[in-house]
Amino acid sequence: MKKKILGRSKSLIEFIDKSPTPFHVVKSFTEELQKAGYIELYEQDKWDLFSGGKYFVTRNESSLVAFNIGSKAPEESGFKIIGAHTDSPNLRLKPNPVYLKNGYVQLGVEVYGGALLTTWTDRDLSLAGRVILKSSLTKKASKERHSRKKYPIYQGVISRLIAFDRPLLRIPQLAIHLNRSVNEKGLVLNPQNHLPPIFALVDTKTKSKTLLIDLVAKELKCKTEDIISLEMQLYDMQKGTLAGANGEFIFASRLDNLASCHAAMTAMLESPQQDLATQVLVFYDNEEIGSDTAQGGSSPFLKDILERISTTEKKTREALMRGIARSLFISADMAHAVHPNYVEMHDGNHMPMINAGPVIKSHSGQKYATEGASSSQFEQLCKKSKVPVQKFSIRSDLRCGSTIGPITATILGIRTVDIGSPMLSMHSIREMAGSEDQENLIRVFKEFFKPG
Repeated sequence: MKKKILGRSKSLIEFIDKSPTPFHVVKSFTEELQKAGYIELYEQDKWDLFSGGKYFVTRNESSLVAFNIGSKAPEESGFKIIGAHTDSPNLRLKPNPVYLKNGYVQLGVEVYGGALLTTWTDRDLSLAGRVILKSSLTKKASKERHSRKKYPIYQGVISRLIAFDRPLLRIPQLAIHLNRSVNEKGLVLNPQNHLPPIFALVDTKTKSKTLLIDLVAKELKCKTEDIISLEMQLYDMQKGTLAGANGEFIFASRLDNLASCHAAMTAMLESPQQDLATQVLVFYDNEEIGSDTAQGGSSPFLKDILERISTTEKKTREALMRGIARSLFISADMAHAVHPNYVEMHDGNHMPMINAGPVIKSHSGQKYATEGASSSQFEQLCKKSKVPVQKFSIRSDLRCGSTIGPITATILGIRTVDIGSPMLSMHSIREMAGSEDQENLIRVFKEFFKPG
């Protein structure tokens, strides 16, 4: 395997392994951007933007927009935008998660997004997320207002990220001896009854009801009474890996859609030359549940930032509209590779293969926002970067999923193409993609960001 391809794949795996939640994704990217000289902006502040400036903004610690100001104003040269999402299907803790049942301590969970639930059974699981604490814990944090805050402040409270990084939980399947027909009928899981993971055995000598809070406090080195709330999810402890007879595959969690995020960020950071156009990355949270949140694709997050970029120097909103008319939005999300055991689930003329290049996704009902002009633009990018390109259209008798592409196209009125790297086991706790496809996608994105 070529050294560069191997390096890209390992870099992706390392990024995924240290990013169990959208909060950790944004934290990781924030650190990378700061090292590369990007300046953090805050939505509540007045912005002073300059040609050639490099900036980023976060929202809710789970969504991010980064941008490089072009040498020409947006109304003259437009925006080059790549979008993806930071969230993946998972199991999330309920607000009061701990309960005792038949001698076990269990945690109540809700299903987030379209998870393949059976894949969460019999796995070594841990917990990660965000903890909200009383702000009195860190007086220093209030002095870090205009630098990257170690502990972001929200109306008198502070935020801390946490990832236990050790096995804490398991959702054990019922033994086949007690479910003789499982192999014939399949495993059917009721989310309320069958998904609560086992956390511990009830110990009459300890406070089992407070076990979770006690562990969180110990991990963060704070007092239990200072913990206000938890936003935590389960994640798989098994690390990502290169696999296959020739190392042609990546097996990992959250490939959908952290592979797209990683490719886009890598391309921007490796494109140091100032472009005529303003280059933009947007990574939204909550795509897996429909995007209808303040930090999701249906929010005005991206539109507001593009407007602030466009209307500097007392320019009117007309500058934004002119800029959008000159722009292209690449909606990057993973694509369905053909499964050799289920070939019949694909249209015969639209069977993307792993390691055969990015996939242009089309749908007549506009669940994907691709149209003729945007598709041809992306195909030209692939040709220039010497990367093969594939096309996907779902079977006419199956319901099509959606992406941030149609949402963004509707909000902005921007030309949009939906693309993604091919993969298998989408929405499983452990997914499968091609090791060559990460480099393929990065090359196309770098071509997109080339000056000109």
